[in-house]
Amino acid sequence: MGYRSVLAPNQFDGKVVVVTGGGSGIGRCTAHELASLGAHVVITGRKQEKLDATAAEIREDGGAVSTLAFDIRDEEAVTTAVREVLEAHGRIDGLVNNAGGQYPTPLELIKKKGWEAVVANNLTGGFLMARECYVQTMKANGGAIVNMIADMWNGMPGMGHSGAARAGMLNFTETAATEWGVAGVRVNAVAPGYIASSGMDHYDPTFAKEVIPRLSKLAPLQRMGEEAEVSSAICWLLSEGAAFITGTCIKIDGGSSLGAKAFPLQEHHRSKPYTGFHRARRPKAID
Repeated sequence: MGYRSVLAPNQFDGKVVVVTGGGSGIGRCTAHELASLGAHVVITGRKQEKLDATAAEIREDGGAVSTLAFDIRDEEAVTTAVREVLEAHGRIDGLVNNAGGQYPTPLELIKKKGWEAVVANNLTGGFLMARECYVQTMKANGGAIVNMIADMWNGMPGMGHSGAARAGMLNFTETAATEWGVAGVRVNAVAPGYIASSGMDHYDPTFAKEVIPRLSKLAPLQRMGEEAEVSSAICWLLSEGAAFITGTCIKIDGGSSLGAKAFPLQEHHRSKPYTGFHRARRPKAID
């Protein structure tokens, strides 16, 4: 059994797509789907062993993949990495700015170092990757970029550093779409809500035990999302089917961002998840 994508087979034949943070979570899932659709996927991250494990899976499934380990927060490393991809493959057709991370902390306890680290992970690094892909190849050849944000609408209590960075990434998406449209470059974003991803296993055990089990009740669809449900939106935005879409953001949150707090949500089990990722792993935090 392979990846059960909703997109047409061979959609990305001959294309090269870079997926940052591709060794785990949503990035890993997206890399698998793109490879199953014919793309050569370049997965990046800070830990080579995680990249190697995901690359081995993709190759075992018959996909084409290569890896690059570097820190997206390092401007020189980003410039070098994009150049190396172009030297190896001759093109970059798509960029998935997936890498990022945060930790739950109230604003009053966030130190400057922690604030800057989260902003660098979730905003500055994505900007650097997008800029270098644009300057080094997309300005001349076109392309598509999908940025990862989050359900940060109306504030992000408990993760204010991430909320600020993700809101900045949305504005960057809109600005880049405007400036870079002249080059045939489309720039969009996705905003996942509560997704059953391995990223949940990095949170503090107390947070994981007390907060995560309640998340499925916060959306009108009364469940958490699947990694494949985020990946399918990302892949579609990269595809030719989204050729006239730029500067927008797709919310993938089961309706949790609607915020109709005066309307009581009823428990139900009528929303059926899309489980296209054949190698999906449930996070330990929700087992």
